[in-house]
Amino acid sequence: MIFVSDKAKDKVKHLMQEAAIADAPDFFVRVSVVGGGCSGLSYKLDFDNEQKPMDQVFEDNGVKVVTDLKSFLYLVNTTLDFSDGLNGKGFYFSNPNASRTCGCGESFAV
Repeated sequence: MIFVSDKAKDKVKHLMQEAAIADAPDFFVRVSVVGGGCSGLSYKLDFDNEQKPMDQVFEDNGVKVVTDLKSFLYLVNTTLDFSDGLNGKGFYFSNPNASRTCGCGESFAV
């Protein structure tokens, strides 16, 4: 399962409205893990409307989240959150599988 916090839900809904896709039921949040970043792996977050056969689909807090099977292995029980504080603004992931994260929080290692 991939979880979505209340703050992340609000920001996702706002961004979908700005992109004029809020009323399109086929759009969802795609989360994936890609190689790169100072810790070795990075998160990727996009809006998408095409599901692939091996995609894992979740819905939490009213947000549909889709990830590919390989990425899901790194994302089990991860929470998507959003911060608008002084220490940084943007989406971030609380990933219990990460053994190490970089200072900016955009990459991790397992």
